[in-house]
Amino acid sequence: MSPDLSSSKIKQLSLAEAKEIALWQYEHPYSLYNLSEDPEDIDELMDGSYYSVRNLEDKLIGFFCYGQSAQVPAGIREGKYLDHTALDIGLGMKPNLTGRGLGSSFLSVGLEFATGIKEFQRFRLSVAAFNRRATSLYEKTGFKPIDTFTNPYKGENMEFMIMEKKKE
Repeated sequence: MSPDLSSSKIKQLSLAEAKEIALWQYEHPYSLYNLSEDPEDIDELMDGSYYSVRNLEDKLIGFFCYGQSAQVPAGIREGKYLDHTALDIGLGMKPNLTGRGLGSSFLSVGLEFATGIKEFQRFRLSVAAFNRRATSLYEKTGFKPIDTFTNPYKGENMEFMIMEKKKE
């Protein structure tokens, strides 16, 4: 049984939290999600659309972002996000917590928080198609694949899937 994260705290991401997240390193093949201490990465994390998630012990366990920050550049160029009745979400969990059965509870916390951000009809997320761990979680929590596109990554085209779920 997964630990309950429903009492986790979500708040606007702080600079210290952004710097901590920038140091997180995911193992291959998830390394495409790695950031760096590059000022551009920190600036993106501090753009106002990122929120930290802390557990009951006040430890940083992950983050969510909402809106355009959750969109993939190639998807933007291809017009995949023109339907503004959906709220785009992005998320990341501390690398040493992934694969431990926390995903569903973690995702629920971020979806519940998002309902207070703005009016929308559906949640939408973009995920690398190879990431079966994530796509399986999203499908189990009610997301359905609706489209795909490719995004260049390190000289290759990587397929991404867009998934949606109706707001409850």
